[in-house]
Amino acid sequence: MDTRVAIIGIIVENYNSVDTLNDILHEYRSVIIGRMGIPYRSKNISVMSIAVDADADTINALSGKIGKLNGVSAKTAISGSN
Repeated sequence: MDTRVAIIGIIVENYNSVDTLNDILHEYRSVIIGRMGIPYRSKNISVMSIAVDADADTINALSGKIGKLNGVSAKTAISGSN
């Protein structure tokens, strides 16, 4: 399987979506290399980055599920080669 390394940048503005977000990340734990989350309390948001190593379909599915959450935005940058 041809895999790529990607970073998914996530902004959480609705904390009611955090449990579902964590459930999604747990579902994809086998492809997650690492994650970092920073609460930005003065803006009442959280900023996260998720590093993954997976095929393009899996990366897109993960990013898409995250981006469909209410009050959550996700953007993905994917490496050009494995």
